[in-house]
This record gives sequence, C-alpha cells and structure tokens, in this order.
Amino acid sequence: MGIMQTDRTLPTNRLIFEGRRDAALRARFGSELEALMSEYGLSEPEKRALREIDIRALGDMGVHPYFLPQITRLFKGAGYNHNQSDAAQLYARKMNIQE
Repeated sequence: MGIMQTDRTLPTNRLIFEGRRDAALRARFGSELEALMSEYGLSEPEKRALREIDIRALGDMGVHPYFLPQITRLFKGAGYNHNQSDAAQLYARKMNIQE
C-alpha cells in the first residue's frame, strides 16, 4: 500500500485525481457513483471497494497513497478539513486507526 505499489494505469486513480479538481465531477460522485465508475472503466473489484469505501482494498489494488484519504472526502466533503471531520473520522474507521 505504499507509493512504490501505485498502479498508474488503475482507473480509480484517474477518477479520484479528476474528482478532487472538478466540482461537477465531485457532485456526480455523490449522486451518480455507478455511472462514473462505468464511465471511467473501473473493474468489478474497484467498484466494490469504492461502494464499500474499502480504503485498504483500494490501497492494495494500487491506488496512490495520497488519494486514499481523498476518497473519504469525496464521500463526506472537505469543507471542514480537520481530524474531527466526517471524512477524517471515516478514514480512521476504515483504516482501523485508534486515537
């Protein structure tokens, strides 16, 4: 799950990269996830991991480590970017990080 295991060809990497930078895409992420995953050509394991917000599985597949916390921001928003934010709490739960 480290930087050296990043799979630059993985469609999820492109989806997250572009979703972080494009407000319209971010909005679709919350309301049209299935369509987006199909448009970007995600594999069934990638789709399942995104639906379940399975951060570890996505990391094991080759999602860039920087993008892993970004995934929870795409689901929960990034307006309150702090350790107690919904996105940060979701990331901590999914990664089994104890406070």
